[in-house]
Parts: sequence; structure tokens; C-alpha cells
Amino acid sequence: MEQLFNRLASYQDEMIEIRRYLHQNPELSFEEVKTPAYIATYHEKLGLDVRTKVGGRGVVATLKGGKPGKTVALRADFDALPIHEETELPFKSQVAGVMHACGHDGHTATLLVLAKVLTEMKDELEGNVVFIHQHAEELAPGGALPMIEDGCLDGVDVIYGTHLWATMPTGTIGYRTGPVMAAADSFSIKVQGKGGHGAQPHKTKDSIVIGAQLVSNLQQIVSRRVNPLDAAVVSVGAFEAKNAFNVIADTAKLTGTVRTFKEDVRGAIEQEIDRVAKGTCLAADATYEYVYKRGYPTVVNHKEDTDFVVEVARNVPGVLELEEIEAQMGGEDYAYYLQNVPGTFFFTGAEDALWDETYPHHHPKFKINEDALLVAANVLGAATLTYLKQNAEERLKVSK
Repeated sequence: MEQLFNRLASYQDEMIEIRRYLHQNPELSFEEVKTPAYIATYHEKLGLDVRTKVGGRGVVATLKGGKPGKTVALRADFDALPIHEETELPFKSQVAGVMHACGHDGHTATLLVLAKVLTEMKDELEGNVVFIHQHAEELAPGGALPMIEDGCLDGVDVIYGTHLWATMPTGTIGYRTGPVMAAADSFSIKVQGKGGHGAQPHKTKDSIVIGAQLVSNLQQIVSRRVNPLDAAVVSVGAFEAKNAFNVIADTAKLTGTVRTFKEDVRGAIEQEIDRVAKGTCLAADATYEYVYKRGYPTVVNHKEDTDFVVEVARNVPGVLELEEIEAQMGGEDYAYYLQNVPGTFFFTGAEDALWDETYPHHHPKFKINEDALLVAANVLGAATLTYLKQNAEERLKVSK
């Protein structure tokens, strides 16, 4: 294991260089062209078996170890967000309106260099490693499901993944058994009223007033119709009713998100939004159109695999603390991988104690402490080698 850590440390500068290149050249979900080409070329130079256009724009590279054994999959996403970067970093995004504001550039750099090190150790590798580079995590329906349908998990026994977490101190590994990230859905409600002159509101059905009342009424779903012990979020993120200052709008459109962990709560909220919209509009003699789109399901970590990674991480260089975290209301299509094979998804702290202010994910001033890349690579690499070695030893015992 010391060999793994030493080699990764020797390539830390390369890891950071790759991350900075990707940060300068971000690509949006389902529009990735140069990024998957860069990833594929890197793996091809290592001599790995590489598949491109997996599930659309994904890349899968397979390392076959020198000894027989199990197969571990490691996943990293590589898409960016439609955000204009406002940092002063010397390697800030060169693409206007597009930014790596979630750490996916770091995820990719971590996995590429880890692949390089494990390839150098392949003769002693007691099994195989599949490197899954996923496109379009940020935008449902996402890239995970089509990649799975295209065979990226074929023959895989276990999968590990991590997310660089800018609001958690560098050196901290956050873990949780069971539900760790929420199901992420979206909804839209179009209120159809009756427009008219702003000086004659009595002759209209004011869609803005109805929409405002609807926003207020929706807040009662979680506070009054969901068990307080069940976490849930209903948030209206946009309210559109553009009009002239003296005109009462005949239509208003609300869009928002729903976050839940339990499937029954998810279904109940979907129905409750419809019921609240119907009642609010009926009271105002208006009509409505309601669309509910289910996004990613809940990310549910497997206990055995989560416990395993935690135990491995205790002896990994750079890991200063192991923290059992609260479940996060953010969504992740990593959920689909865990529905198909055992595994876990953990958080690698990437906050710098010297920062004056820490900006959250999806913020135009988002940044990460690049020292976290090595920590992530160490944990993923150690988990991979330990898993393969333990299973090889078990197989040897059985054969005897």
C-alpha cells in the first residue's frame, strides 16, 4: 500500500495540472466533446482497453490485473455548469457562462492519475479495475443510467465513488450508511387566469396574485402534510409572469424542485402539489397545468461497503478525520450504480482553513483546495487494492 501512496504523491503536480486544464475548458452536460476525448487519449496512452461514447458521451477504461480476481469500478463525472465564473484564479474558465462549479474537474483528474498509478502496479494487481468517466451528471436524465444500459457495469463486483466537498475541511472523509443523498425531482405549474388593465383588477383573474398564493400554500406541504421525522423539501425556484407595469398578467409559471429520501413521501408530495394547485386555482376561478418530472433516485449506500471504506480510510495518508455525516438534500445519479451493484459514495473534504470565505457548490466563486485530490486518490486507491487483495486471499482459502 505504501507503494500506492508514494506513487500518487509523486504525481500530485500532474493531478493538479490536469484539473486546472479541465477547469479552463469546461463543457456542459450532454455537450461534452473535448473532455471525453482528452480522457480517452489519456487512458489509451496507458495501454488500457478504452470504450468511448458509452451511453452517449461516457468513457470507460478497463485495467486487467496481472493476477485473477474481482473487478472494482471507480466513477468520476466530468460535466460543468451553466455558470459564469467569478473567481480570480489564474486558471479560471475560458468559456463564458460555463464553469466547473462542483468539483467534477477534480474528480476526473483524481481518477486519471489513479489509473496511471494502478497501471504501473498492474502485474501485482489481483483483479481488474474499471474506470467509469461519466458525462451529464448535472442535468437529468443524466449520464449514469444510459452508461449502465450500455454495459459500463458488466462484470463489476463493487463500485466506489467520491465527491470533493468544498464545505468540509480538507482531510475529512464524510460517510453515511443508507440514504446519503436525496431523490431530486422538478415540477412546473402554469396558472391560467384572465388578463386585463391594471386599473380594472375586478375584471381580471390575476395570475400573479393566484401564483403568489400558490407559492405560500405549497409551503404547507412539508410543514403540515409530511411526517416531521421524514426529511423533505419543496422549493419554488422561479416565478415568471412578465408584463407591462399597467397590465395584469393572464398567465404565471412556477417551477421548482422536490427533494425526498423515501419513495412513499416522494409520491405523496407529487400528489399534494397537484391537489394544492387545484384548490388554489379553483378558489380563484382559474385553471392550471401541472408537470412533475422525476429526476435521480435516492443515493443509498450499502452498509458493508461503506464500513469497509471507512476502515480502509483510517490508515490513509492525508485523512485527518472520519465523520459520519447527515444525509444531503442534493441529488446525484450515482444512485443508479448502487441500484445495480454493491458500493458506496463518500465525501472528500476540500475546504481550505485559510480561505476568508467558503463558497458552496454551484456558486460562481466556488473553488476547492487542490490538496484534496490526493486524499481522494489515496482513499479510492487503497479501497481498490484492499478489496482485491482480501477477495484473492478468501479465494485462496477456499481452494485449499
